[in-house]
Amino acid sequence: MKKFIDFCNLCEKLAKITERIPKIRLIAKFLRELDEEEITPAARMLIGKVLPDWSELTLGLSWTSIIKVVKKLTGAKSRDLLEAFSKTGDPGDMARILFEKYRRRQATLIEITQEQLSILDVYKELLKIAQIRGEGSTLKKEIILTGLLNKLSPLEIKYVIKIILGEMRIGVQEGTVEMAIAEAARVPLELIRRANMFLADIGETAKLALTRGERGLKEVKVQLFRPYKPMLADQVSSVSEALAEHGVSAFEFKLDGARVQIHKKENQVKIFSRRLTDVTESLPDVVEEVITKVKATEVILEGEVIAVNEEGKPLPFQYLVRRFRRVRDVQRLVKEIPVKLYVFDVLYLNGKELFDEPYEKRWEYLEKVCPKEMLVPRIITKNPEEAENFLKEAKMNGHEGLMAKRLTSPYIPGRREKHWLKIKPYYTLDLVIVAADWGYGRRKNWLSDYYLAARDEETGRYLIVGKTFKGLTDAELADMTKKLLALKIKEVGRTVYVQPKIVVEVAFDEIQKSPKWESGYALRFARILRIRWDKSPEEADTISKIRELYQKQFEMKGSII
Repeated sequence: MKKFIDFCNLCEKLAKITERIPKIRLIAKFLRELDEEEITPAARMLIGKVLPDWSELTLGLSWTSIIKVVKKLTGAKSRDLLEAFSKTGDPGDMARILFEKYRRRQATLIEITQEQLSILDVYKELLKIAQIRGEGSTLKKEIILTGLLNKLSPLEIKYVIKIILGEMRIGVQEGTVEMAIAEAARVPLELIRRANMFLADIGETAKLALTRGERGLKEVKVQLFRPYKPMLADQVSSVSEALAEHGVSAFEFKLDGARVQIHKKENQVKIFSRRLTDVTESLPDVVEEVITKVKATEVILEGEVIAVNEEGKPLPFQYLVRRFRRVRDVQRLVKEIPVKLYVFDVLYLNGKELFDEPYEKRWEYLEKVCPKEMLVPRIITKNPEEAENFLKEAKMNGHEGLMAKRLTSPYIPGRREKHWLKIKPYYTLDLVIVAADWGYGRRKNWLSDYYLAARDEETGRYLIVGKTFKGLTDAELADMTKKLLALKIKEVGRTVYVQPKIVVEVAFDEIQKSPKWESGYALRFARILRIRWDKSPEEADTISKIRELYQKQFEMKGSII
């Protein structure tokens, strides 16, 4: 049975290594040494998770609760926390510094004995926290966390806090762990990736690979009512660019809504968001529509839900967010904010998987099970003029643009492929807010100038690529201020530094080289198009994507707009 301190020592080593191959080998060796019941928790915790994204349970411990517990156990004041955080910029390291100081101070007064908890011991305590719900749950969670931290060394406390916050910052992404599992189990990487796409749980994938090998991985199939990772699209700026890639393409309206995955078995329906969260309770009207209109006993559909007005015209994404975030008022919101479901894919039908079927064949199945009015508008063409006219039609109807899909393309969960291309007249990036400045004048009570960051795939850190104060309405500024203050780590002068949790879609004029930011890049004339409440920080665009777009500018005569 591995001790949790062994896991922490592994993480310390990984954080100091910059090359991917040595990281993979270290993780693979560690995984091979684990008992069967330790594999799932260890693999999850390496990427800062205790539970898979689709789990109904969450840790539900805020930064405020963590600070409260740290202060209680160490006697630290706010200025002590700020000083410790300023030295490292990392919440886990901040806690380690404070507990090391506390333990040294207390060692002369009492004998401190610490248990050597195993990986499984720590995991079970974190699960207890996740399982607490209802009235008074915050206090109960804090009590369990207090008891857990009291049994751990400062280094172990550092990593417990990093796991709770989902910010390991050791340069290990899910793809790295997949490669390590493949090496540890001595199985092909593609089998690991495919299994993990369907299971959507790196821990379960690791356990399966290490205990059952290739045979077990090959048996993994899509399961009704367990969401899989959605296929992702690349981006182009014109229909001509899409046709140059595909030759002939299916063009669909690109809707300004929330992507959903719908699982149906007879009259039982569950709906999952693109983050694999169960949002069924928020969409009772969509559930009813699926039950009454979809002609299939068992089916998994993909589509988009958009908010509409009384005339059925699309409303901005922000209206839809209210439907997803307020379950208690759902019946009132159903009347106030009606929605429309558009379906664009079918991946499972009456016992048959369709992931490997070409897009064209999947659409044929879709037409058989869904009424025409439920299908997203689309055309198939290789004619640029026809595609341009369809793009104009999409925009006239209040939609974002078009999607272009290769007719022969399979559905590849969790992967960003050129099989699917989103067409917008300008390039955008999904970036994470890592800090914000208090505004001036009319905006003095709002955090309104946002530091935007992209994810560094090698280190897992979020590196700033620019700032913006443009794009949000007053109501959104007020709401964003509340959300950011709840995520506050420290405040220096007029700048509030926050946990990297909120994703925004950002448009810009061009990317420039810049020594000002650690990323080496800066966005010129950045403005926020919308807040992506439906996306996780792990889905944000990367520094390598920005590097790619920077180079692409020169291919397109100096501008990507």
